[in-house]
Amino acid sequence: MNILFITADQWRGECLSILGHPHAETPNLDALARDGLLFAQQFAQATPCAPSRSSMHTGLYLQNHRCVVNGAPLDSRFTNWALEVGKAGYAPSLFGYTDSAIDPRGLDSGDPRLRHYSEPLPGIETYTPMVDEVSAEWVEYLRDKGYPLPDRPWSLYAQTVPGTDWADGGDAVLPLAIAAEDHETHYMVDRCIDWIGARQGSWITHLSLLRPHPPFAAPEPYNRLYDPRQMTAPKRREAAVDEARQHPLLDYYINHSRYRAPDNTRQTQQDMANYFGLMREVDDNLGRLFEAIKARGEWDSTLIVFTSDHGEQLGDHWLMSKLGYFDESYHVPLIIRDPRPAADASRGQQIDAFTESVDLMPTLLDWLGLEIPSQCDGFSLKPALETGQLPAGWRDSVFWEYDFRNVRDDAIERHLGITLHQCNLSVLRDRRYKYVHFGALPPLFFDLERDPGEFDNQADNPDYRARVLEYAQKMLSLKMNHAERGLTETMLGEGGAVTRRAPLRKLAS
Repeated sequence: MNILFITADQWRGECLSILGHPHAETPNLDALARDGLLFAQQFAQATPCAPSRSSMHTGLYLQNHRCVVNGAPLDSRFTNWALEVGKAGYAPSLFGYTDSAIDPRGLDSGDPRLRHYSEPLPGIETYTPMVDEVSAEWVEYLRDKGYPLPDRPWSLYAQTVPGTDWADGGDAVLPLAIAAEDHETHYMVDRCIDWIGARQGSWITHLSLLRPHPPFAAPEPYNRLYDPRQMTAPKRREAAVDEARQHPLLDYYINHSRYRAPDNTRQTQQDMANYFGLMREVDDNLGRLFEAIKARGEWDSTLIVFTSDHGEQLGDHWLMSKLGYFDESYHVPLIIRDPRPAADASRGQQIDAFTESVDLMPTLLDWLGLEIPSQCDGFSLKPALETGQLPAGWRDSVFWEYDFRNVRDDAIERHLGITLHQCNLSVLRDRRYKYVHFGALPPLFFDLERDPGEFDNQADNPDYRARVLEYAQKMLSLKMNHAERGLTETMLGEGGAVTRRAPLRKLAS
């Protein structure tokens, strides 16, 4: 049996055409969902990439793995899905990146691995090397094809053909200067197809695609698939100054940082058109990958997981990128196609219960029949794959965290009047309410039934006082129940070491 674990970067959860999105077109992912199971309420545990992926790969909440920002090391004492499948004899590969920063303890100060966070996840056997957050082999491929290379490889994602772009008053959105067949998305899928084609026996690979992550520039023809004039307006107050009044952190991001959405309406329209174009490019290339697996006769022996590390604000609440506490940055897609006949009962169904990125590692291991480490905060989705329903006692809310510290720059601390270790927030969200607790700033409370757009903070409304207290207590209980376990589920004594993982639900009294 094989596993194909796919992540796209910065893909909002509603952006699948099977969910009725007005712009996104994803025929290959739609087909995967019709042949698998779609989890419509999947949420990431953190932003940006490294903290979120650390949760995805370890099954741990941010409060436990403590990779709080891009570049923060992941403590080597934690295991991950790659290390665990390696113990079972698999040799997992990686095409793309995991945004992993190596644990620096014990390393020489001159070790080059201390100068980036592009190491592969520990346990990965073969991988595509990254330099300056870009695939080194892809850059060499472009060099061999005769493309002029910029001093900073990251600029390859942004350089368009000469001309006047739509945002600047042009007639159309300019394409990326790199052809679609040479773009990194196509290149990585080609590499993955070649690797699978050379396998003999079972295999596991992680395909980690950058797009639709910014810069928002799509190659021909994906730059012109969507008319920028037809893009849906962002969900936000009419004036940015009014939006910023909601909270001091939101005020900082809107008025004092690079995360503010552009005032130029045409720029926002262009970014949206390119965003959906990049999604369609990913979908087309995944279609090529799926066909290659079918041609090898391995479609019915391969578990396929598609998800994303986090979402994108895309102008909503006057923000761009992934940050803060709004749903747009944390709601992500999840499709799992289980090839076993045991999963036939769930094919084409949709799960609307809350699931989280910490559930992915337990699911992969459980599907292989491997033990789930006691460190994991998440639970396996395998029961849902077999029945179309999550087991009794499943969570009725989701939890995520965001750390906005910057070790190299204390500007946000000085602006907000807080310390480095107070630059954090936690979110508890269920169907009706959403509570946001800050380390040292005022809380937020939203009534999602009356205010699905999250515009009106009810934290200081006397009518919601009891409810705010209730959710603060719920969050405290959740954080206590998910405190880093270490060896707390292991006991030594007569007969040796015994480990017992806490169950999903409470034991009957």
